[in-house]
Amino acid sequence: MTIRVYNTLTKQKEEFVPVHPGKANIYVCGVTPYNHPHIGNARPFVTWDVIRRFLEHEGYDVLHVQNFTDVDDKIINTANKEGVLWSDVCGRYIDAYFEVMDKLNVRRAHVYPRVSEHMEEIIETVKALIDRGYAYEMDGDVYYSVEKFEHYGELSGRNLEDMMAGARVDVNDKKHNPMDFALWKAAKPGEPSWSSPWGEGRPGWHIECSTMSMKYLGETFDFHGGGSDLIFPHHENEIAQSEGCTGCHPFVKYWLHNGFITVNEEKMSKSLGNFFMVIDILEHYEPETLRFFILSTHYRSPLDFSDERLAEAQRSLSRLKTAQENLQALMALMNAGPTEESLKLRRKVLELRNEFMEAMRDDFNTALAISHMFALAKEINIYHQSIVSVGSKPDGKLVSILQSVFSEMCSIIGVLESTQGAVEAESCGLEEPLMEMLIAMRQEARSNKDYAQADALRNKLSEIGIVLEDTPQGVRWKKQ
Repeated sequence: MTIRVYNTLTKQKEEFVPVHPGKANIYVCGVTPYNHPHIGNARPFVTWDVIRRFLEHEGYDVLHVQNFTDVDDKIINTANKEGVLWSDVCGRYIDAYFEVMDKLNVRRAHVYPRVSEHMEEIIETVKALIDRGYAYEMDGDVYYSVEKFEHYGELSGRNLEDMMAGARVDVNDKKHNPMDFALWKAAKPGEPSWSSPWGEGRPGWHIECSTMSMKYLGETFDFHGGGSDLIFPHHENEIAQSEGCTGCHPFVKYWLHNGFITVNEEKMSKSLGNFFMVIDILEHYEPETLRFFILSTHYRSPLDFSDERLAEAQRSLSRLKTAQENLQALMALMNAGPTEESLKLRRKVLELRNEFMEAMRDDFNTALAISHMFALAKEINIYHQSIVSVGSKPDGKLVSILQSVFSEMCSIIGVLESTQGAVEAESCGLEEPLMEMLIAMRQEARSNKDYAQADALRNKLSEIGIVLEDTPQGVRWKKQ
């Protein structure tokens, strides 16, 4: 089935046709590890986790590469301020990144290249750009000459002449043009440096991603992603560097960028005091709630972060959890054959599945796909109620279809995946027999008309987050 994606480069939706049939190669700009990941960091990584999940679901062999910019001014400044090595800062915050992304159920990329481990390749890329006439060296610094690249500005939709006219006078008179950007920086005191043909120094910001993406994915690959704030100058410069180095056009076939995050409808920034770290958010909300909140809006749309919206996401996710619990209850019942109504529901479930998949194939529209999950959850709850209210047996094949489709949707969105496993684990331990014993004690108290004792048992269970439900099939229990 055709997948269509919005390409920032062409400003339109296009059919995804991979560079190599059956494969999907992805490069996502990663974090600069100088602090804990914030909510703005989380959005692209959760987004690309779902994109990767769906591409794999559709049968593509995915290679997912995501870098760490572990050589950067911010890291150096943090290290100098703390009086530690720059590598210590990187190690600390790379660990912090994995800790929160694991909690958000973001699958690990296949490769996590670091700048510090690719100096030889970066230097070779800079040398190639000088040799091809796209770069020049001045006193140990190397700059890219933007005027030499005819496609400069196409990704961001900017005109080079307008950018030059609007540029402030640059105090760095070594540049040929104020828009030229650094590929290699001469070493300064108190900074890490590496040997190069131009003397001791370190890479500029943009050259790392060109070098590392081409090393692992080739001179032309399928997807490049990141936040909208990276379109210019970072991704614009990546194109100029990569195509200038190889002569291959295009460097990337499909550029995908997620929208900005606002906080209570204001731009998130440290100066406004509305800058939220993921670890702080997770002190108040479950990781799954934050993930669900991020995916409830289409990735290209702005996402407004607030306690009210997170609380709404929490309530919405609980509705899906209820449907999952009701589905598990149906699976535990004795099965029967189909009825006219259950046959209709079988068809409707498959229609909802198709609508979910079509939403995902239309530029990975998780917001629309999730709406179809809720439609399916509603049908599960209605069917569950129709069965337990009269004590009948469910259509076994329908329940199997419901389970398969619901699990498939959850797996793509990346929510409620651990619940079934947890239920199975609990049933193998002490929790299930203990609950059966407590329920039997309550039932005995009710039979003896000792309603005070029965209510006391129920209230005690409620205090520890366990709810009892009386149904025609007997007493059910679940966690709140």
